[in-house]
Amino acid sequence: MQTIVKHAMRAAVIGAIASAFAPAAMASSHREAPFVTQSPKVDGTDFYMFRSYESGRANFVTLIANYIPLQDAYGGPNYFAMDPNALYEIHIDNNGDAKEDLTFQFRFTNTNKDTKLTVGGKQVSIPLVINGGAIAGPNAAGANVRETYSVNVVRGDRRTGAKAAVTNAADGTSTFDKPLDNIGNKSIPNYAAYAAAHVYSVNIPGCSTPARMFVGQRKDPFVVNLGETFDLVNIKAPATEFSANAEKAARDDLADKNVTSIEIEVAASCLTAAGSSDPVIGGWTTASVRQARLLNPTPNTSTASKEGGAWTQVSRLGMPLVNEVVIGLKDKDTFNSSKPSGDAQFATYVTNPTLPALIEILYGSAGAKAPTNFPRNDLVAAFLTGVKGLNQPATVVASEMLRLNTSTPAVAMGAQNRLGVIGGDNAGFPNGRRPGDDVVDIALRVVMGKLCTINLGCAPADAPAGGLHFTDGAYLDDSYFTAAFPYLKTPIAGSPQTSGVTSAARSKP
Repeated sequence: MQTIVKHAMRAAVIGAIASAFAPAAMASSHREAPFVTQSPKVDGTDFYMFRSYESGRANFVTLIANYIPLQDAYGGPNYFAMDPNALYEIHIDNNGDAKEDLTFQFRFTNTNKDTKLTVGGKQVSIPLVINGGAIAGPNAAGANVRETYSVNVVRGDRRTGAKAAVTNAADGTSTFDKPLDNIGNKSIPNYAAYAAAHVYSVNIPGCSTPARMFVGQRKDPFVVNLGETFDLVNIKAPATEFSANAEKAARDDLADKNVTSIEIEVAASCLTAAGSSDPVIGGWTTASVRQARLLNPTPNTSTASKEGGAWTQVSRLGMPLVNEVVIGLKDKDTFNSSKPSGDAQFATYVTNPTLPALIEILYGSAGAKAPTNFPRNDLVAAFLTGVKGLNQPATVVASEMLRLNTSTPAVAMGAQNRLGVIGGDNAGFPNGRRPGDDVVDIALRVVMGKLCTINLGCAPADAPAGGLHFTDGAYLDDSYFTAAFPYLKTPIAGSPQTSGVTSAARSKP
């Protein structure tokens, strides 16, 4: 494995890995910018893009865009429906020009069925999303709310390009049901089977191979010691390799959180540029809302507000945590509204990153000295261009996005290395991102100069702490994801009870 890594490094396959990691240093993008915290339904938390590693799906790429952070499973009675007034998009750049060539657009519709009960001779609307009976399939009779969505594929500019509807391969329809959130085991006795009934085979115009699609609540797959990290990196667990089990010594603050996932698995040949031999694609996800909102002083379910004007982007996510811990506070809203083609305005945050300096301020006395090679050209290469020989397009305009070499073979679950490329697994981060890639530990180690220890873009003397195995203490392994689409695990139930017996009671002798 080490030989593989060395060869990759010599070819600069890993040379700019540091930069891909440096922007992603602490957590994923949960509440990352001031303005989007006011609209959690359009807050993108994670973006994954990887060669499908499910058996028999080697020629496919899976795209996962997660939204609505920090969902408590018990958060009823309205739970976490997507915003029907928003536009959710996944963008693909397949020629390296920092502009989208392919965009998948998702729009949602929420329908209140207005179930009524006869109470004292009067018909009265119920207050819950379940009308009293357990549900097991799409648009079940027991559901008082139906959430559906439609998908368009746009080729060219996201607003002016050619648009066509994605359709159900089974019946040609273009409206899809989204499962209700995991309310609890009494309302939805078998949530895994219920969610599986919402996995669709779909036809994408311009692509001869059917794709698969799922939109719904999942267990948040990201792992991070979030509270201590943002408390001035107040990690109480030992933070280097010199302490036994340091990588597993702290808590995962997302262990009890769910998230809403937009997932589509597409043939790799339908994502790369037609007629091109370049296998590298770039991807990112955004959410937009209308420019104007007029609140109704006498609202009801369908007219609480009136939206109008042009679509205005309010969320953007490619590489994990770029906006959260790399972009300065004053520019966070600007980054969320920006496009990759305008990323030159943020270059200083990469060439002169503040995260290593902050770590040195907090832990320099313990040996955590920041690298001294400025500008950080080692970081610029991967952050803005992809890594030559690994995931850099044949021609590229410097811009921030997640990049994937679709010709790199997938690695099966169980054989993946959680440290991705620096762990010897070239199918992992930053060559795309899989649910099992521990981007926190990768980022901490590389941003503090790991590549300098092997003379890649910098010398060992440039990084006094480059050999330390930094960690946040929250561990990620195969138990956090699955081996098949949709890859993310069944969400935590709002009510864990089954047949009136709690999990705690069942565990007692």
